[in-house]
Amino acid sequence: MEFSHYSVMRDECIEGLAIRPDGIYVDGTAGGAGHSSEIARRLTTGRLIAFDQDPDAVQTATERLSPYPQAEVVQDNFRNMKEALYARGISQVDGVLLDLGVSSHQLDEASRGFSYLHDAPLDMRMSQQGMSAYDVVNTWSADEIARILREYGEEPFAYKIAQSIVKKRTSAPIRTTLELAELVKAAVPAARRREKNPCKQTFQAIRIAVNDEMQSLSQGLDEAFSLLAPGGRLVILTFHSLEDRMVKHRYLSWCKGCICPPDFPVCVCHRKPQAKLVNRKPITASPEELKENRRSTSAKLRIIEKCGKDDHADE
Repeated sequence: MEFSHYSVMRDECIEGLAIRPDGIYVDGTAGGAGHSSEIARRLTTGRLIAFDQDPDAVQTATERLSPYPQAEVVQDNFRNMKEALYARGISQVDGVLLDLGVSSHQLDEASRGFSYLHDAPLDMRMSQQGMSAYDVVNTWSADEIARILREYGEEPFAYKIAQSIVKKRTSAPIRTTLELAELVKAAVPAARRREKNPCKQTFQAIRIAVNDEMQSLSQGLDEAFSLLAPGGRLVILTFHSLEDRMVKHRYLSWCKGCICPPDFPVCVCHRKPQAKLVNRKPITASPEELKENRRSTSAKLRIIEKCGKDDHADE
């Protein structure tokens, strides 16, 4: 199956990067190279380093970026971008893009085990290596499973679902996505089943745990911001509230200036903002895009620009 990924808010992301033809840019989530191709074709003497941990994505992105000698694809998690860039003699970049959405290929390719709509072995590994969803479901305690369902899935029936999983596996391992989906459905009230598919939050939570997504995002945010040159931009597209909350709070911390108590008559901390918000409120998909791709519904785009010397010249 061909690797596919709809590039959500493609034009808005590219505009947010404010690309210079001679700049150095990072696409931390290459996927099907939709965003990467748009960046690469705008470069002349500049460079693009595109990262993805999924071997399928790396192969596809490498093929699709082959017309652009200024682009290189690296198989790695974006949380490790600083080391990979240093190894290539790059210590500063002019922009970083992170599209945190799960690719259409990963969702639609049944064998990858991400979807509760197709029967497949429990997997959910973006890198196709290491701990899988099977390991989480069949070896973690009820308390551990309930914790990730609450924290990563915001699932109100987390412990009941976790107990059902642990009870079922005492007789036989839970091997497939549909086995897990049926357990989830049986564990929640009938009213919940009628409202919407109750599996979404559980599958999301397990996927996040399997791929250590929140820790990767936290580390990746810090690495990306530290690499930005003055005036460089960090453009991040999120798809659920946990990601967006982390991005929003990290952005605000970088944009915060004085942290003296409000009753101090004058500032004594002399803290200056490290960045400024390009958009105060998150950008969302246009009505036209929403009609074309329903997976754009939850997307939020936030853009930040690192301060340069001129930003504090008059302070």
